[in-house]
Amino acid sequence: MAYQIWNRRYTGSKYKLSEWISELIKNNCTGTSFCDLFAGTAIMSQKMLSQMKELYINDLLYSNEIIYYAFFLNEQYSKSVIDEYKNKYQSLNSDEIEDNYFSINFGEKYFSYNDAKLIGYIREEIESNSNELSKKEKSILIASLLYSLDKSANTVGHYDAYIKGHKIADSFRFDLIEPYDVSNNIVHIFREDANELIKKISCDIVYIDPPYNSRQYSRFYHIFENVALWKKPELYGVALKPKAENMSEYCKNSATKVFSELISDLRCNYIVVSYNNTYNSKSSSSKNKIALNDIEDILKSRGSLMKFEKPYQAFNAGKTEFSDHREFIYIVKVGD
Repeated sequence: MAYQIWNRRYTGSKYKLSEWISELIKNNCTGTSFCDLFAGTAIMSQKMLSQMKELYINDLLYSNEIIYYAFFLNEQYSKSVIDEYKNKYQSLNSDEIEDNYFSINFGEKYFSYNDAKLIGYIREEIESNSNELSKKEKSILIASLLYSLDKSANTVGHYDAYIKGHKIADSFRFDLIEPYDVSNNIVHIFREDANELIKKISCDIVYIDPPYNSRQYSRFYHIFENVALWKKPELYGVALKPKAENMSEYCKNSATKVFSELISDLRCNYIVVSYNNTYNSKSSSSKNKIALNDIEDILKSRGSLMKFEKPYQAFNAGKTEFSDHREFIYIVKVGD
């Protein structure tokens, strides 16, 4: 099997909404350049590949940046070299692998002990062979490891905690992601603060899907970040997280202010914004940081506003009672 870009569990993923959103963009916007400003899984970048000549893909997470390089970087790579690594990693025997950083910290917690040994060994080996690999090749191998470990993780879909009280079965298998053909596209990949990046670029359509609540993605996906960077940091607490970094202002009380600044600084012809109406959560971390009426007022300051909505079951950690969850798409024709 080969992993596609949407084949991982990711809070806020727009995979199930991507056809709807891409059709709205196609029917209401014109242009040849597209910016996926808070790209996340980058499913919308993948959807726009065939429609756009030029793409800008951005996210704060190191792991997402590597995944974007793996799928979208327009660089030649050796398929045979990648296949050699795959065959090697699929034939590994965990009994013959020594304990390592990953198994010591995450074995019998987020992964079975044997799976954690395999994951740590593979990541260390990729790093050791960095000089023999191109940027694209190394990114493909790390991204493939991330997608593979996600399938065997002992979690509910993120890494804020692991499931306790049961024996974790060995289930890890290394499989490859399938890079996209971007030979007809110009692709720019960034890992920057969105508010700073948009001061440096201009394009026809900017798609904005910011974090909705106080859940910091760098904390939710700390294991992805750990494996991507491979600096083997000291870990803290029951959830075994490193010291906090890469924290988004959109998950804080300043969200409305930074969103307003972002919209005012955009240099584009169309602004497309995803948001939802999760306000009545029992969990404070699930409550939206920006009110819908504030979003609408801010967007109207840049041009004529269209609003579309669709029923959609959002991520639920079990504390949110919300029977009428809806996803909204706002489209602004700038200057109208």
